[in-house]
Amino acid sequence: MDQSQAPVLEGLAAFHANPLTAFTPPGHKQGRGADPRVLETLGTGVFRADVLATGGLDDRLDTRGILQHAQELMAEAVGADHTFFSTCGSSLSVKAAMLAVAGPHETLLVGRDVHKSVVAGLIVAGIRPLWVDPQWDADLHLAHPPTAGSFKAVFDEHPDARGALVTSPTPYGTCADLEAVARVCHDRGKPLIVDEAWGAHLPFHPRLPRWAMDAGADVCVTSVHKMGSALEQSSVFHLQGDLIDPAVLKQREDLLGTTSPSTLIYAALDGWRRQMVQHGRALYDRTLDLADTTRARIEALEGLHVHGRDDFCAPGLAADLDPLQVIVDISALGTTGYRAADWLRSHHQITLHVCDHRRVSAQLTHADDTTTADTLIRALTELAESAPDLRPAPRIHIPAPGDLRLEQVMLPRDAFFGPTEQVPIEKASGRITAEMLTPYPPGIPAALPGERLNDDVIDYLRSGVDAGMLVPDSADPELASLRVVVET
Repeated sequence: MDQSQAPVLEGLAAFHANPLTAFTPPGHKQGRGADPRVLETLGTGVFRADVLATGGLDDRLDTRGILQHAQELMAEAVGADHTFFSTCGSSLSVKAAMLAVAGPHETLLVGRDVHKSVVAGLIVAGIRPLWVDPQWDADLHLAHPPTAGSFKAVFDEHPDARGALVTSPTPYGTCADLEAVARVCHDRGKPLIVDEAWGAHLPFHPRLPRWAMDAGADVCVTSVHKMGSALEQSSVFHLQGDLIDPAVLKQREDLLGTTSPSTLIYAALDGWRRQMVQHGRALYDRTLDLADTTRARIEALEGLHVHGRDDFCAPGLAADLDPLQVIVDISALGTTGYRAADWLRSHHQITLHVCDHRRVSAQLTHADDTTTADTLIRALTELAESAPDLRPAPRIHIPAPGDLRLEQVMLPRDAFFGPTEQVPIEKASGRITAEMLTPYPPGIPAALPGERLNDDVIDYLRSGVDAGMLVPDSADPELASLRVVVET
């Protein structure tokens, strides 16, 4: 196929060259009805590009096949059999993938370090999770993706499971041995879903970790807005092999997705694919060199340590590491990542990615250059110098890995939708949670519906909130009380 084409962008250009008088949504009618104050902030181009996908960009019957052509170009660019665009983020795409593999009351192997969107999929679908434990680093208090051996052990115990789902890379950049995990699944004729939300860039440079399709995954979900050039909510899911019917996957996406997809998002996805095919290798040559230099400069700052392969990649830990996730351990400064991130934003107008009890992280992409890297270095230099002002930091109770692992005693759906009550947090230990309790970012639930709470997890969350942790999906944002199942 001609990868210099961008069908959605070209369709928009054709629409503007020969505009229609529309008596359809969107109601702003190419921005003519938009408030001038909105236009001043958003710009007129946003509204000019906001047209119906069907009946606007294409005709009523989609006879030009604009979106289909764009998806086929994307599939060819990355070596997938099929690609589907989503304008509802990977939070929707991963649910569609799960529903294409397992249905209500069927079982699915799931790494316990999944994003909250996967848990939401379990709740919506009524799927019974068979949890696969991540690789816990007890010294750094960090989870890496589960190993192939861990998946094999759960499959051996539950051979009727419909398939498996693993998250790789994690928000910390650590990766699973996807080829080995895929082999475990395929030896049993089961499909593998990879939540590769943080890996949109991986297919486009050999110095980056191996991406899911090359490793043999059946479905790969990726958020192009995270590491690519697309707009927020941009997601694609790729499919290969014969273990999942593409028509079934598309129907599951239709079940959950919007009937009013954003042409703006489609156009940005289309343009990003062309950019990567034509310039991705050169862009990431430069970006990876920038990441190497930036990592070395941060490592040279007193009190800061940049985690690398030596820290994260070893037997019993992660299989690989994306170097563009710059994870900085600041524990030697005597403060928390929460406090450091807030200080950097207020004093240097820098917003960072993941922050936790001892780390901050900076996500680099092909959009970064020496100017942004220098800004980061200056800010971190002053952070180290100002560390005495950030002490003492509130102490966070970090349990042993085994104490963080809660017992799943109910289906997530049954706990979420069943009878519940709000109880003081002091009385919640031993109760079954009816809500997700998710430190965010990165968005991995510490407790999820159907798990029985214990003192250690409650102390971790309560002390974390006191120290600056954000738990946005709890019914009580102050975490003074928790929503639990009414047990008879």
